[in-house]
Amino acid sequence: MSPEALQQGNLSSPTMFLLLGFSSAYGAEVILCLFFSLVYLVTVLGNLLIVTLVWLDTHLQCPMYFFLGHLSFLDICYSSVTLPKILGDSFSPLKTISFVGCITQIYFFLCFGGSECVLLAAMAYDRYLSICHPFHYPMLMSRRMCHCLVAVSWLSGSLSSLIQAFLTARLPFCGSNVIDHLFCEMPFLLQASCSPNAPLNKATLYALAGTIAMGSFLLTLVSYAHIIGAVLQKGVAMQKAFATCTSHLTVASLFFGTGAVAYLVPHSSASKEMDKVLALLYAAVTPMLNPIIYSLRNSKVKGAIRKALCRGRLQMSTKGSGIATERPPRSLRQGCSSQ
Repeated sequence: MSPEALQQGNLSSPTMFLLLGFSSAYGAEVILCLFFSLVYLVTVLGNLLIVTLVWLDTHLQCPMYFFLGHLSFLDICYSSVTLPKILGDSFSPLKTISFVGCITQIYFFLCFGGSECVLLAAMAYDRYLSICHPFHYPMLMSRRMCHCLVAVSWLSGSLSSLIQAFLTARLPFCGSNVIDHLFCEMPFLLQASCSPNAPLNKATLYALAGTIAMGSFLLTLVSYAHIIGAVLQKGVAMQKAFATCTSHLTVASLFFGTGAVAYLVPHSSASKEMDKVLALLYAAVTPMLNPIIYSLRNSKVKGAIRKALCRGRLQMSTKGSGIATERPPRSLRQGCSSQ
């Protein structure tokens, strides 16, 4: 089907519509494809490493790392909604997606994004209880409470995205069915609607998304306001405790900051390329950076990675030498402990 025929179709019909990426030549598309492949590979492997470490390492069996494991799993799902489709479009001269596929992509993108917003707020609340109420922390942040917070994050993201995707799917689309974006995203799909009630529907959809995003951001902000107040009041004694917040604070700033710029800054035809760059930041780059930030700034995560690498090196050394022993050679044990 030609692009001209696609542009004359109706999005609510079973036909396909054109999904445009960056306006670039073939060589640039190859470079973009390699870039997306590298980003997706690093995202999956990095977050999978965090999930595995949290699951296996006994030193990471606490609420903070329990939430971190779920955050890494969410990042894998979040990036998997968009990047595989973008990679597939890089090899195709006609970049299309069905209307049902577009609504499905919007649902899962909003679901995982909303769940991550609430989970980041839960992690900030965990740090607040740990620093400001250390004696009551084990009781307040029990295993049951951790599971409840994770369940609330998943449920809130799922319900909000379900309503938004349902309302978007009911809008009439009778104009051009070309979306100049990297993937299906609600603001760009709403621009293609010819409904007279589109502004009202748009306000409703943004209100639902804003309730999740702004509520989570405000809870994160209030938690860190109390944490900073406690650190300033107690001085040096609290600085070490505050160091445990730097990784989460960096990740939350990246996620909420890029999302706010992408959704709150007005869209215009002159800023289409910038819209795509911003979409890449919060949809692909931020999930890739999260495990890197936690690995570089968190001593326990770095220690768990070193121990995992040490165990793997010892096992390879033992298999290679054909030695079956419960204790590794002394030289190797010293090398592990020195790291």
